[in-house]
Amino acid sequence: MADGSASVEGVSTIAADRLRSFIERVERLEEEKATIMNDVKEVYAEAKGDGYDVKTLRQVVRIRKMDRADRQEQEAMLDLYLAALGEA
Repeated sequence: MADGSASVEGVSTIAADRLRSFIERVERLEEEKATIMNDVKEVYAEAKGDGYDVKTLRQVVRIRKMDRADRQEQEAMLDLYLAALGEA
């Protein structure tokens, strides 16, 4: 019985070590993410200080991330919806 118990404890220790490793990696990445988000906020603040509209800058960044075909499809749908509402 002692052999089986020791084996289970060994497996549990390995699993706990692996779990701890995952948790610590995620925590480090979360810290890095917070630092990066703060850096992004500072860039937007600097742009605002130079007279740029931050809301528009954020929209440009979001649009530039999109695939060209997806962007064109979204723009076409937006135009269609606005036209249907008499807004275009």
